[in-house]
Amino acid sequence: MELRVRGDRAVLKGHGELYTREIDPHSLALGVDLADALHEWAQVAAALRRSANDPNEAGTVVSRRGQQLASRVASVMGTPVHYVDPVTGEQVVVPPPPPSAKPRRLFAAVGDEPTPWGTGLIVAGFVAAVVIVAMMALAIALAAETAGWLVLVAAVVVTGGIAPSLWLARKLPIIRWIALGAAGGVVISWIGVLGVVF
Repeated sequence: MELRVRGDRAVLKGHGELYTREIDPHSLALGVDLADALHEWAQVAAALRRSANDPNEAGTVVSRRGQQLASRVASVMGTPVHYVDPVTGEQVVVPPPPPSAKPRRLFAAVGDEPTPWGTGLIVAGFVAAVVIVAMMALAIALAAETAGWLVLVAAVVVTGGIAPSLWLARKLPIIRWIALGAAGGVVISWIGVLGVVF
């Protein structure tokens, strides 16, 4: 892709002699802000060429701004941009920025804060108590109405159903305390379930 100034408008076209069709930046998926910035830069470059003053300092600023805009175009389009400097006529290849080496994670680390053991263990204890009460209520209700083996099957189903969620939540900064409490509650409730069955 090639970026140049035509008149007082910025135009983009395919790089090489085969590509002759020039495209307005607004017709590409560059975003309105970038397309407007390209046209403003082109108007300044055209005004600089028309002026009779020495374009040394102003020409450097226009050239630098053009390279910055070419870099933004390369980033958005994901392809190198051949930037034709409107002041000097030189052509510079501006590559797209390299992809970030570290992939973005859905849940990034919160920071280097200390682990809130007091609050976390209180939350974990509360969740464990709720899980123990729920599992025991299920076991006692089933034991009163059905056979003992059905209580074991129900406890296995509940444990198997909750285990993947607890495993996935074990490393999330705040949710891990809830997962710890739920896991502890399930383990402790199995003592009560076995006591109800046998």
